[in-house]
Amino acid sequence: MEQSLDRREFESKKTNLFIILSGIFLTNAILAEIIGVKIFSGELTLGIEPAGWTIFGEYILDFNLTAGAVIWPIVFITTDIINEYYGKKGVRKISFITAFFIAYIFFVIVGVTRLPPAPFWLEVNTPDVDGNAFNIDYAFNVIFRQGLGIILGSLVAFLLGQLIDVFVFQKLRKITGPKMIWLRATGSTLVSQFIDSFVVLGIAFYIFGNWSWAQVVSVGIINYIYKFGVAVLLTPLLYLGHYLIDNYLGKDIADQMTKEASEDTSFL
Repeated sequence: MEQSLDRREFESKKTNLFIILSGIFLTNAILAEIIGVKIFSGELTLGIEPAGWTIFGEYILDFNLTAGAVIWPIVFITTDIINEYYGKKGVRKISFITAFFIAYIFFVIVGVTRLPPAPFWLEVNTPDVDGNAFNIDYAFNVIFRQGLGIILGSLVAFLLGQLIDVFVFQKLRKITGPKMIWLRATGSTLVSQFIDSFVVLGIAFYIFGNWSWAQVVSVGIINYIYKFGVAVLLTPLLYLGHYLIDNYLGKDIADQMTKEASEDTSFL
C-alpha cells in the first residue's frame, strides 16, 4: 500500500511539473510568433544612434531585433529543463503540440483577415494622432499577414531547432554526466539558435516578404547574438530552476527522472 502511494505521488509530481513547464514553453513560443512581426532598434531603445556597421562591403549591421527574440531565450531554457527531466520524448511531445497550435493560429489569421470590416470601425479609427487618413483594416491585415510568413518560417525553424537542441543536449549529457548543466545548455543553444535565427527570417521576410538577403543576414546575426547572449546570461536561472524542481520532486525522484531522460540520444 505504501509503495502504491509512493508511485502515485511520483506520477502526480511528474505530471504536474510537465504541465507547468509546458505552459511556460507554449505561452512564450506562441506569444513570440504573434509579436515577432515587429522589428525594433536596440540602439534607439537604449537612447543611442544606430551603429550602421558595414560587413562584407554590403551588409548594414545595426542592432535590429524581432520583438519575438526578446522572450525566445525563455523557450530554449525551458526546453533544456524539459530535456533534463523528460528527455527527448518530453521535448518532442511539447514541440509538436506547440507546432500544432502555431498552425492553428495560421489558419485563424487567414480567416479573420478576409472578413469585411464594419464601416463604423473604420470611421472611429481615422484619422491617426497626426491627423492623417488611416485605414485600420489595412494596417491590421498588413501586420498579421506579415505574421503568416513568420508563422510558416517559425514552424520549420522551430521544429528543426528543437530536434537539434535536444540531440546536442543529450550528446553532451552523455559526456558530462549530471554535472556541468551550463555546458550542455549553452552548447545546445549555440547550435539550435543559429538555425532558428536564420531559417525563420529567410522564410518569413525573404521568401514571403520583401527583404533583401542583406537585411536577412544583418537582422539574423543580431538576433543570434542576442538570443545566445541572453541565454548565457540566464544560466543562473537554469540552475535556480533545477534547484526548485529538485526540491519539489525530491532527490530520489529527480535522480530517477534525469537518469531515464538521458538514455535516448538518437536524433529522431
